[in-house]
Amino acid sequence: MNPFRTRIAGLAIATIAGLPLIAGTSITAATAADNNSPPSRALIILTSPSLQTQGMAMVLGNAMQAGGTPVNVLLCDKAGDLALANTQSPPLKPKNVTPEQLMAKLIDGGASVSVCALYLPNSDHVKTDLRTGIDVATPPEMAALMTQAGSRVFSF
Repeated sequence: MNPFRTRIAGLAIATIAGLPLIAGTSITAATAADNNSPPSRALIILTSPSLQTQGMAMVLGNAMQAGGTPVNVLLCDKAGDLALANTQSPPLKPKNVTPEQLMAKLIDGGASVSVCALYLPNSDHVKTDLRTGIDVATPPEMAALMTQAGSRVFSF
């Protein structure tokens, strides 16, 4: 057998021999993650200007909240416009609701919604332009939420 084929054969054997270790790790990780308990907190970071993406992020946030998970939402960049009192998006099918209405439902359910610390200083808006119940996040506050044990961060 030539040296190149010997090396390839050796790599194949090593790879096959390592599969039970990889499979065992995957099964263990999946079992640990699938303990049927919701995360202790969900942080949704929304930056997308797409209305469908904004709407789906809010739909999923409401579903998590309905399942007992406390939800925080951070609106950045163009998604920060959802926080403005004068923003009115067209309704999305099939429920004919706007991302703003879905966000209001989240707030009514106890979610914390904030614009990122860079949103207002880099726009023509001020804090009084924000909807009732929406704050301006601070980097230390968001960093703490992102790194808190049991927190899950979802980015849209």
